[in-house]
Amino acid sequence: MNPRERVLAVLRGEQPDRVPRMVNFYPCTLPGHRDREAGEMFETDIRFVTIPTPQEQTDFLAYLRSLPPDVYVGPTAILRTYHDWGYHPEIARDAPLSDAHTVAQIAAAPLPDFLQQIDPDGLRAQVERLHALGYPVMASPPHLGGELFETAFRLRGFEQFMIDLVENPPLVDYLLDQLTAMHLAVSLALTRAGIDILALDDDVAEPTRMLISPAMWRRYFKPRVAAIITACRAVNPSLGVFWHSDGYIEPIIPDLIEIGVTILNPVQPDVMDPARLKRLYGDRLVFFGTVGTPQRWHWGTPEDIRAEVYERIQTVGAVGGLIISPAYDLEPEVRWENVLAFFDAVNQYGSYEGS
Repeated sequence: MNPRERVLAVLRGEQPDRVPRMVNFYPCTLPGHRDREAGEMFETDIRFVTIPTPQEQTDFLAYLRSLPPDVYVGPTAILRTYHDWGYHPEIARDAPLSDAHTVAQIAAAPLPDFLQQIDPDGLRAQVERLHALGYPVMASPPHLGGELFETAFRLRGFEQFMIDLVENPPLVDYLLDQLTAMHLAVSLALTRAGIDILALDDDVAEPTRMLISPAMWRRYFKPRVAAIITACRAVNPSLGVFWHSDGYIEPIIPDLIEIGVTILNPVQPDVMDPARLKRLYGDRLVFFGTVGTPQRWHWGTPEDIRAEVYERIQTVGAVGGLIISPAYDLEPEVRWENVLAFFDAVNQYGSYEGS
């Protein structure tokens, strides 16, 4: 199987030739390597397309590239995203929309128009080129950390947005409706370009609990995520839908399945038990991630990583249903021997052939 055949088989609930594998590094972890090159280095199974940079960012990106090599101000992709939204926490304490008190004030501060940056033919050509190379393609709408919850609280300020959820539902509904409309339009453009997996993100939890109650998530966020998924599935019924949230999100996993999520990420094993989730939801979800904690990646041994990879493949990856990956982005402090041990163990234990 080539990578696209392998991943699509997993998404159909079938057993592939081997477990698909992925990894995500902080950019500074691999100096001199772009994400594409890291993927090629480790023969990972999914490739990505992104929305082009708005023209007005040319000077900003030129400034970032002009900085001396020993000056690191953060990942360019994240800084670019902050610039898109007018979000500059390094120079201002106030969030861009923190002073708004009414719907009219929110409406007077228009959101970025990412749709105008999309060249449908060019985007489709990118996807078709990767398909011709045998890769499945994943993409996400541009966002400020996450499409709805994270973008909203960064625009309003975290504390203020938490107050809004309780005291100002009309303002929250209006802001979230605008974000949903924007993300839905871009997600449709990505789907029409032929992507295989739509990636949606929102960190709505911490290690021991959700940041908002499940009832509040269902009130404000579930119907809006559902609207994006439903619209995109009308274009491509077989579209894989990836949903990312760090932390403990077990209370809303049935809701995510109900609205059409098919891939859950990152399934952090120090927060939720991947084997238990496989038993509960393995007939309806693919699990993407599942391996390691920050402590284990930084200070564990290669033998620790190899043992965990083996355990995940034997449990979560039984008869398919797993895209194995570190459950955390790998930071500069990670032990390189552990990265090599991860891929060596996936190579050794990940084959289904002959099983």
